[in-house]
Amino acid sequence: MHLHLTGQTIAVIGSSNGIGRAIAEGFLSEGCQVRGFDRALPATSASFETTLGDVTSFEQLKAFAATFVSIDHVVFTVGVGSGKFGFPFWNLDPSDWARVLDINLIGAVNVAHAFAPGLITRGTGSVLVLTSVAGQMGSQTDPPYSAAKAGLINFMQCAAKDFAPHGVRVNALSPGMVQTALNESVWAAGQANLPASSRQPYAEWAAEKIRKISPLGRWQTPAEFAALAVFLASDHAKNITGQTLNIDGGQIMHS
Repeated sequence: MHLHLTGQTIAVIGSSNGIGRAIAEGFLSEGCQVRGFDRALPATSASFETTLGDVTSFEQLKAFAATFVSIDHVVFTVGVGSGKFGFPFWNLDPSDWARVLDINLIGAVNVAHAFAPGLITRGTGSVLVLTSVAGQMGSQTDPPYSAAKAGLINFMQCAAKDFAPHGVRVNALSPGMVQTALNESVWAAGQANLPASSRQPYAEWAAEKIRKISPLGRWQTPAEFAALAVFLASDHAKNITGQTLNIDGGQIMHS
């Protein structure tokens, strides 16, 4: 299948590591021009330019968007948790919520606002945001994260409706269990609340969790998100908008 993306320009927000890095490299493999935006440079050398910045700063994102002569696709892959185990929710303080909401939800809103003029002018293209299965099921592990991702799914749907008359599509990808720093931080937060005798190594904890929650019983990988992100940017997906697509091993099934 030829995706016909050669020469198109892609902005990947959160491009330095994990799923964001895989998506950036996926677009590069299709002959696209990729530019990243992240709070840190990639840990290993990359074939794309990275602008350092903070998604909670609308001014920084506007400045980044202004450097594009033309923009075809924008991908938001940023995600952070509270760093605490949130079950029950009163284990957290209300003050634990603001940073998580600012980065996961308001950060995406900032990105959409910053790139909207360029996308509307072009009259085609797409926006893709990375959400989570946690935002679809009221996950008790980290309520601020879960709520932020649920809000992001809703905002994605609003943006899809607003952009549609301008020929721009908006969708979301929703991960289940992926070996990333964020996934490991969930393990660390949970283990900190257990007595030493009950704590598990990360690999053991993850394997047990996958057995419990994933019908397919296996990890999801960043490369899978890259493949679907590239497909969603192509004309093969020209009638897909306002959708949340799960790559989760069957964890979320709606009957």
